[in-house]
Amino acid sequence: MPAALAAFALALVAPLARAETDVAEPETYRTENYNAPVPATLKGARAVLSADAAKQMMDDGHAVFIDVYPRPPKPANLPAGTVWRDPPHRSIKGAVWLANIGFGGLTDQMQAVFEAGLARLSGGDKAKPLVFFCLRDCWMSWNAAKRALTLGYTQVYWFSEGTDAWEEFGYPIAVIEPEPGP
Repeated sequence: MPAALAAFALALVAPLARAETDVAEPETYRTENYNAPVPATLKGARAVLSADAAKQMMDDGHAVFIDVYPRPPKPANLPAGTVWRDPPHRSIKGAVWLANIGFGGLTDQMQAVFEAGLARLSGGDKAKPLVFFCLRDCWMSWNAAKRALTLGYTQVYWFSEGTDAWEEFGYPIAVIEPEPGP
C-alpha cells in the first residue's frame, strides 16, 4: 500500500474523548474563544488526523505541515528602547509556521499573506497535501484548514490535536521561526 494511502487509512478522527464534547461545525469561521473544544470533523477535509496518522504523513514527506499558532504581539507597555524578542515557538519538526492566519476574520493583507504562503508551500499545486495544526482545542487550525478548502485546495488535512499530541507521543519537536509576513 502506498505510504500516502496508508496515512489516509490511518486518519482516524482524533481522540475518542472529543466525541464527549459533541461540538457542531459552524457554517462559518470561529471568531472568538479560540481555545475551546473543537468539532470532530471538518467538512470537505480529506481527514481529521490522529497523531499516528500525522506522523506517518510527516515521515512520508509529501505533505506540508502548517502551524497556525498566533505570533505573540510586542507588549504595548514596554519602556522606550526596550528590545523585544519573540518567545521561542516549539512546533512539529519540519513544519512551517504561518502565524496569525487562523483567526476567524482576516484583514485583506493577512488573507493575501495566507494565499501567497499556500501558493508557495504547495508549489502552486492545489492537490498538494496540506496538514493544518495548532494546539489541542484550537479553533485557529480549524479556521485555516476551512479557509484553504474555500481557496480550492483539495488535499486538506486537519491535525486537531496539534503539537500537544505530537509531543505527548514523543515525536520530534523543534523551535521554528514564523514565515515572513506583515
